[in-house]
Amino acid sequence: MATTKKIKQEMLQRFQDQYGIMKSALHYQSSFELMIAVILSAQCTDERVNVVTAGLFPQYDTPQKILELGQAGLEDKIRTCGLYHSKAKNIMANCAILCERYGGEIPRTFDELVQLPGVGRKTANVLVSILFDTPAIAVDTHVFRVSNRLGLAPGKTPLEVEKGLQKAIPKEWWSRAHHWLIWHGRRICKARKPLCDQCFQADLCPGRDK
Repeated sequence: MATTKKIKQEMLQRFQDQYGIMKSALHYQSSFELMIAVILSAQCTDERVNVVTAGLFPQYDTPQKILELGQAGLEDKIRTCGLYHSKAKNIMANCAILCERYGGEIPRTFDELVQLPGVGRKTANVLVSILFDTPAIAVDTHVFRVSNRLGLAPGKTPLEVEKGLQKAIPKEWWSRAHHWLIWHGRRICKARKPLCDQCFQADLCPGRDK
């Protein structure tokens, strides 16, 4: 069953009715803290990131303080996040650039953000969406999986899915749709055993039980 434009519109309306306006599950008190949390969330659950940042941010909540902590100290703080060595290396380089070029502040544009170490399209889209109210769709593993299964935006790469979602979803809904798809992927449309019998999109989904 092809996912037609009409079916996609129905899917989006169901997401809106079911989930409404949602917020990030990551805990943060500043733009910088959100950026660090999103970088740490790569291949790691938000729950684990929140545990780690609860032990990091009270003392190290600015680029300068992270630089003073040093890479070894940062690695020790974020060790349970996974990929901690590469994440720490990127965060240290990121903080140096923020201090040198931006006065310790987070740049406001997507193009500037993606130039920072550890900040790819997904992270930049999350940041401009949440911090600066810029319509954006960040494609993580959940968004990628759900978009393909539903036929909402089929694609072989995150960029293909991102562009497909931009076409399928009204621009004013881009940011909220990002959260809908993440939550649906975590709660219902799981990677190994999707809960199709509990899914409010099941009758419309071409990927049901796959």
